[in-house]
Amino acid sequence: MRVLVTGARGKVGSHAVAALQAAGHDVTATDLHAPEFERDEPGAAPYVRADLADAGAADAVVTGHDAVVHAAAIPDPLHDPPHVVLRSNLVAGFNVVEACVRAGVRRLVNVSSETVPGAVFGEGRVLPPYLPLDEDVPRAAQDVYGFGKETLERWLDRVHLRHGLDAVSVRPSWVMTPTNYARNLGPQVAADDPGPSGSFWAYSDARDLAEALRLACEVDLGGHEVVYAAQPDLASRRTLPELLALHHADDPIELRELPRPDGSSIDCSRARELLGWEPRWSWRDVLAPDGTLLAS
Repeated sequence: MRVLVTGARGKVGSHAVAALQAAGHDVTATDLHAPEFERDEPGAAPYVRADLADAGAADAVVTGHDAVVHAAAIPDPLHDPPHVVLRSNLVAGFNVVEACVRAGVRRLVNVSSETVPGAVFGEGRVLPPYLPLDEDVPRAAQDVYGFGKETLERWLDRVHLRHGLDAVSVRPSWVMTPTNYARNLGPQVAADDPGPSGSFWAYSDARDLAEALRLACEVDLGGHEVVYAAQPDLASRRTLPELLALHHADDPIELRELPRPDGSSIDCSRARELLGWEPRWSWRDVLAPDGTLLAS
């Protein structure tokens, strides 16, 4: 397929480009950054600079593709004013969706977020009724980042009914790459008590997430599907029951059966069933128990 990847220079988008190219797809990359005018690496995806918050730019870059992986976004609400986050995430996402409709794109893969049910960022976090979290927990975002992701998911529900655009919204947790595991997860893994976690100690590996995005482009699905894509283990040496006893003993969170003793707080069985997704990576492949990088 001819696949456009937005946010292609970010940690999620760049891994998606690599996964799609490895599968034989004809990939175009787009982002806000200026192109590099030196000679491209052999096999590098063609790159187009575009501000997707401009509807005309979104139309121009989307046209001519069979599928779009929309990974472009400011990744949290912590380092930019709310209106900037909303413009980058919701307005740009809306423009991409509408451009897909106008251009006759067959499949939109939307990188959504674990924040849609209301956890992770900001005050007034909504505790899930049960863990592991799954797609049946209602949308209830409490911050501008999650609000943008939630609203785009809701819009995709309506757009499929209105225009027939097929879409998959993939909700990752905190995304790790081989180069940031030690910085981000190292202290959490090393600690006997990693402390409270808005994501309930879940995480996603960018390489496995990219495979989920690739599969979401390829698998024959109709409508708008929502799936989580997190690693099957917890980012801690402690188990989820132990951590909930430490930090949520008085909270009404039902702990459901875990598929494995070190199981994650996010249930990704729907991604396995719908996409055939099987994550391969764990923090244990990258970090020692003391949180330092393993020797390569």
